[in-house]
Amino acid sequence: MMDVFDKVSSECSQLTTKRYSTSFSSAIGLLHKDLQTPIYHIYGFVRFADEIVDTFHSHNKAELLAEFKKETYQAFERKISLNPILHSFQMVVNEYQIDHALVDAFFKSMEFDLTKQSYDAEGYKEYIYGSAEVVGLMCLYVFCKGDKHTYQQLKPAAQSLGSAFQKINFLRDIKADSQQLERVYFPGVDFNAFTETDKTNIEKDIYKDFLDGYHGILQLPDSAAFGVYVAYQYYWRLFVKIKQTPAKVLVDKRIRVSDVAKTGIILISWIRHRLRLR
Repeated sequence: MMDVFDKVSSECSQLTTKRYSTSFSSAIGLLHKDLQTPIYHIYGFVRFADEIVDTFHSHNKAELLAEFKKETYQAFERKISLNPILHSFQMVVNEYQIDHALVDAFFKSMEFDLTKQSYDAEGYKEYIYGSAEVVGLMCLYVFCKGDKHTYQQLKPAAQSLGSAFQKINFLRDIKADSQQLERVYFPGVDFNAFTETDKTNIEKDIYKDFLDGYHGILQLPDSAAFGVYVAYQYYWRLFVKIKQTPAKVLVDKRIRVSDVAKTGIILISWIRHRLRLR
């Protein structure tokens, strides 16, 4: 009855995605059906690790993360785990032969969140790579279905897109990160004296990432392009709202895109996708 356990594990990752991120789960639902399940498996894993470092404050987070990391690599080797999230993740890692170095980098960034409260330029770049870019690269393995040439061709764009999304998350979550978790990811920035110049410089960096990532979307296989394009448009809308928000307001207010706007993004994206207007 192994197929039942596989299915139950897969459903756990899907439920995790839907409960934690309606926007991301909506974008996954727009991928070709063959791609949806493995992407849910990746997100479920990422979400659980992130929860350990961000919300389990009454527990020994370092110990929990170390155990989770150990169990992850055991799952890769054994090709099974009694943790359904890790079991579903090992399935996608082993099936698509995802480079374990990406997982290494991801855990390193999660470990940073346990101890680091600020970053210099080099540390910031390393954190962005491990926390976001590698997640995009894991997904790219799935999108390319083993085509190594396409993967290498699209790798820089996938990293740029992951970087843009993460930096927008940082701007959106300034209050929670700086006041509750006492973290400041942007080098040389003091959110107690956050200026319009600081904000503009960050936005210029994000805009470049957006442009570089967009070119990659245009080259994605059709099975993946629409879902990724919708995610891109959602984050672009969020970016525009952040740009329109004064720095002094942004540090105390979490910017979001309404459900009505999200529906409009999907509709407009579908029309542009069908007409090849991306």
